[in-house]
Amino acid sequence: MKKRKVLAIVACTVFLIAFTLSSAYCEQKCEAVYGKGPVKFSLATGSPGELGLLKVISETFCKGKNMSMCWVKAGSGASLKLLSNKAVDVIMVHAPAAEKKAVTEGWAIKRTLIGSNEFYIVGPVDDPAGISSAKTAAEAYGLIAKAQAKFFSRGDNSGTHKKELFIWKQAGIEPSGGWYIVTKDFMSATLSRANSEKGYFMTDSSTWVSDRKNVADLKILFRGDKVLINTYHALCQPAGATPGASIAAEFIDFVASGKGQSLIGDYGKKEYGEGLYNDAAYAKQYE
Repeated sequence: MKKRKVLAIVACTVFLIAFTLSSAYCEQKCEAVYGKGPVKFSLATGSPGELGLLKVISETFCKGKNMSMCWVKAGSGASLKLLSNKAVDVIMVHAPAAEKKAVTEGWAIKRTLIGSNEFYIVGPVDDPAGISSAKTAAEAYGLIAKAQAKFFSRGDNSGTHKKELFIWKQAGIEPSGGWYIVTKDFMSATLSRANSEKGYFMTDSSTWVSDRKNVADLKILFRGDKVLINTYHALCQPAGATPGASIAAEFIDFVASGKGQSLIGDYGKKEYGEGLYNDAAYAKQYE
């Protein structure tokens, strides 16, 4: 009798765990769905989705495969958390230290370099903090803090926010006060706010290229420090961890293939006159 009771408890526990994971997986809101097939998988990312690159890649991947992909809009930190919670199948992020930790801990696999862009520190055309004379990103941040010029932070644990905090640490500064404005918003929205309120912001180059026509009161004031290079990796669930884990692994292979890399390197050239992202071959020098 005791043995049956123990087995029943174990069975119930397994069911509850499976139900919880399944619920987390099913409850994610799709920002968009690409492809039309009934076989589904989910991907969390930020700017590659916002800027349309994900649409191009995923629709090409899904074509002829009877598949569709749910894009969950999330910054790098949130995307990693979703993967950890088995709420999505695959992510595209730029938070190298956290990515390596995920692989070491065993809840993410197939960490694959897929491309890069870089960060620009943009600000008002008259550059009230004088950061255009800075030699490093940390020096630029120090000048902004000294002048107490408006600085916009996403403050959302995204890859951009993690990089920003790293640079403040390099500068030996803990930013606070009325000049340091936390938006809790995505890249384009924060860039737009910096423009309207005449403040500084660290934006990725992809967003800048696509949105610069809408932010005429800002200009690039600092770029080129190696610390500002931004490498993107894809990671997915271990085999069998989620319903779409095997498709996610196939998707990463596609993104890393010649076809996938061409889509990344060429994206934006026709519309903006330059690519929004560099391919993995270019990004590898910054690994």
